[in-house]
Amino acid sequence: MSELSPPTATETHLSWVFFTPDRAYKLLKPVAMPFIDHTDVGNRLESISREYELNHEISPDVYLGTADVVENGEVVDRMLVMQRLPDDRRLSGLVGRPGFDRHLRSVAKAVASLHARREPVTDAPMAGHAALLGNWRENFEGLRPYVGTVIDEHDFHRVERLAERYLTGRESLLQDRIDDGFVRDAHGDLTADDIFCLDDGARIIDCLAFNDRWRIVDVLSDIGFLIMDIHRLAGWKAAEQLMRWYQEFSNEHHPSSLAHHYVAYRAHVRAKVACFRFTQGDERSALLARRYHDLTLNHLERARLRVIVVGGGPGVGKSTLAQNLGAHYGYPVLASDEVRKDVTMTAHDEHHFADPDAGIYDPASKAATYDELRREAELLLRGGTGVVLDATWSRDRDRRLIRELARETGAELVEVECVLDRAIAKERIARRLANPDYPSDATPDLVDHMAASREHWPEAIAIDTGAPVDKIRSSALAAIEDDS
Repeated sequence: MSELSPPTATETHLSWVFFTPDRAYKLLKPVAMPFIDHTDVGNRLESISREYELNHEISPDVYLGTADVVENGEVVDRMLVMQRLPDDRRLSGLVGRPGFDRHLRSVAKAVASLHARREPVTDAPMAGHAALLGNWRENFEGLRPYVGTVIDEHDFHRVERLAERYLTGRESLLQDRIDDGFVRDAHGDLTADDIFCLDDGARIIDCLAFNDRWRIVDVLSDIGFLIMDIHRLAGWKAAEQLMRWYQEFSNEHHPSSLAHHYVAYRAHVRAKVACFRFTQGDERSALLARRYHDLTLNHLERARLRVIVVGGGPGVGKSTLAQNLGAHYGYPVLASDEVRKDVTMTAHDEHHFADPDAGIYDPASKAATYDELRREAELLLRGGTGVVLDATWSRDRDRRLIRELARETGAELVEVECVLDRAIAKERIARRLANPDYPSDATPDLVDHMAASREHWPEAIAIDTGAPVDKIRSSALAAIEDDS
C-alpha cells in the first residue's frame, strides 16, 4: 500500500483550507472586516451553506457538501467539502507553459457560458452609477490607513481623482448596461488561482457568496477581475486576448474605457485585500498590494476620456492631424465639413461655394453646425468614448460650448490650434479642390478672410503644420500628453 501524503493547509484573509489527498475542507476565520463579520458562529454557518449552494451550481462535481464541526453535541462551526483539484492545473500555474493560450481560450468560453446561464438583472441598483462610486469610496476608506506606508500617497490620490472623474457623466452608460441585460448574478471573484484547466474543460471555484451586491454585477466587471489577474501574471497582451475570446463567445460589447475602469476597480479591491493580509502578519502582502495599486493606476490612465478640439483656418492641415489623433487614441472624428452638410441636408459630395457668412456658411448654419458637433460629442462621451472634433473653431463662443461639455462629462479637454503660413495654406486648398470627393468648400480666397476674423485662442496648444505629417503628429501627441 502506497504511503499517503500528509495533509496541508493554506490561508486567505477570510478562511483556512485544509487538504487531504482527495478532498479540500474550507473553514471560515472568525474575523470582522469592514465588509463582513464572521465572528458570530451563526453567520459563519449561514455563509458556508450559501457558499456551497452558489458554487455547487457552477461546479457540481467539485462542491460535494458541507460538514458540521460538533463539540459536546453542539454545532460550533461548518466546513465546505470539496473535491481536491490538481494544483498543477491551476490557470495561474500554467502561465508561460505550452498550451497556455489554449487553456485561456477554454476559460473564456467557460466564463461566457456561466454568464449566459444567468438571467439579466434589470432591477440592479448595485450595478448602477451610485453603487459603483460608493464601492470606490469604500475602497478608498479601506486603503487610507495604509497610505504613506504600503501605498504611495501621490498614487493613492491620483487613483482617487481618476476614478471619480471617469464616473462623472457616465450615469447613462451604466444604466444602459443594466437595460441592455449585461448585469447578471455572476461569480464576483474570478482569479487565476481559482480556475483549474482539466482535460474535459475548465472548473471555476470560489464564487463570492457573502455579499450579493458584489456578485450581481456587469459581466464586464466580472470578466474584468480575471483580465486584471492575467495582466498581473502573464502581461497585457494575454489579458487583451482573453477579452477578445470572451467577447467572441459571449457577444458582449462595450467601450474600451469602461473595460479599463472595471479592471482598475478590481485591482483596487485586491490592493485593499492585500493590505488586510499585511495587517494579519503576511509581510509579503505589502509588495502585492503595491503591485495591485500600480495595476489600478495603469488601467485608470488607459480609461481616461478626452475631447480633443483641433482647429485652425482653412488649408492648415487640421483634418489630417485630427484623423491621426483619432487613430492614435481610438476615437471617432467628428468633422464640421460633414456635420454642416448633415444639418443643412446637403450631400457630402456636393459642393456649395459661397461668399463668407453666406449660404450654408451663414451665421445660423454655423451655430447649428457647432451645436450639432457638441450634441454628437456629448453622446459619445456619456457613452464612454472619447472624441476628436475637427473644425475651424474661430469663435470663442463655440469653444466655450465644448469646455462646458468637458466639465459636465468629466472629460479631459485638449485644445489644439494648427498654424501655417497663409501662402502655403492657399496652395494646399488649390490642390485639394481638384479632388471631387473632398467635402470642404473652402477656397484660397477664404484664407485671408478667416485669418482676419479669427478670435484669439490662448487656451490652445499651437502646432506648426508646415512640417512632415509624422512630425506634426508626434509634436501634437507630445504636447497633449505633456499638457495632461
